[in-house]
Amino acid sequence: MTQRAWRRPPGSPTLTQIARAAGVPVPVVSKVLNGRSDVSPPVREAITARLREAGYTVADPGPAPASSGLVDLVVPGVEGTWANVVLTGVQDTLSRTGQDVVVVVARQDEPERHDWVQRLVQRGSKDAILALVTPAPAQDRRLAAAGIQLVALDPHQPLSNGTPTIGATNWTGGRQAAEHLLALGHTRIAVIGGVPHHRYSQARIDGFRSVFAAYGLPDDPDLVRHGNWTREGAARETAALLDLPQPPTAVFACSDHMALGVFDAAAERGLRIPHDLSVTGFDDLPEGRWLSPALTTVRQPVREMAGLATDTLLRLRAGEPLQSARVELETRLIERGSTMRR
Repeated sequence: MTQRAWRRPPGSPTLTQIARAAGVPVPVVSKVLNGRSDVSPPVREAITARLREAGYTVADPGPAPASSGLVDLVVPGVEGTWANVVLTGVQDTLSRTGQDVVVVVARQDEPERHDWVQRLVQRGSKDAILALVTPAPAQDRRLAAAGIQLVALDPHQPLSNGTPTIGATNWTGGRQAAEHLLALGHTRIAVIGGVPHHRYSQARIDGFRSVFAAYGLPDDPDLVRHGNWTREGAARETAALLDLPQPPTAVFACSDHMALGVFDAAAERGLRIPHDLSVTGFDDLPEGRWLSPALTTVRQPVREMAGLATDTLLRLRAGEPLQSARVELETRLIERGSTMRR
């Protein structure tokens, strides 16, 4: 779209003054005035209102250019409902812009010439949302060389160059799980984390263990296990916990998917949930509600997180400033039937 000629209405504020009042760069105001499509809808609406109030005639935006009509979503896999919830959150935001999402799977151990970074570069992508994906150092350098802007949804490790990240209050969520189980009278509580070096897994464990320190309760290292985010791994670790001389009366699994493994191990031993073993998960995915009894869990707003990551990417495309490079959305405990008082 070519930029049209326009005149400043007599006595009206300048574009610089309007930009300063709206808290955006002057080019963003100019894009809205000229009907450019590469501005996120909330910002467009706010600036359009200011311009029209000042007497400017705002052009209607045309269709988005082809280069910005797609948003790449990079995920480690599409199994389970977590990826579907993320995809729904991305699409919710894009549905207001007329753009579409492309799902890119970051497969393990794939050669560089075919990896997800190379596929983005070959397609000419200028940006992408990473969901539970952290680039290796060599991939990070290739992304930077190609000028590909990233927004990360819960990366395993901190990303370089101030990459914007969206996450949940994982430490607080772990604390909420522990406080719930302690309030029910449990004092011997196990926690099953994901992969030890994943920072959001460790944050959930640290928040969980902080409650024991606050209440002066013993912190038994035998009760801290890692199931590598798999149902089978959590079942294996639960079986080992139940073999302890003093087995736990409750288990906090750091994902709903691993909580399924806790249910499996309990069923294998003939234990009833929650009468013999209380179980708490983390995520609030649909499969937790399908269990019998339904899973008590810490809800992280995955759909909202994905939507915010998408909106952040659209704002970066439009040249809009971000208030913070890291945003965390609140967790809250959802009590269902898998926990009960001792």
